[in-house]
Amino acid sequence: MVEKQFIVTDEQGIHARPASILVSTATKFKSDINLVYNEKNVNLKSILGVMSLGIGLGGEFKISATGIDEQDALNELEEALKNGGLTN
Repeated sequence: MVEKQFIVTDEQGIHARPASILVSTATKFKSDINLVYNEKNVNLKSILGVMSLGIGLGGEFKISATGIDEQDALNELEEALKNGGLTN
């Protein structure tokens, strides 16, 4: 398992558009990928799960991946977060 902590820097937080980008990125991988926020753990391949967390500006969350392509998945998700202006 690999995991990494992130802090939301986008004023609008993780709303529909960035959530859909994260979900579509996660679904490309075979690994189990989860997002943890405020002790709630959701499948990052579920748009409803991600949206249900309501992560706003300054929100600290963790992404963890477990499986055959876990490191590639985490690297690509980190890149998607940075490219989308959601984190530094």
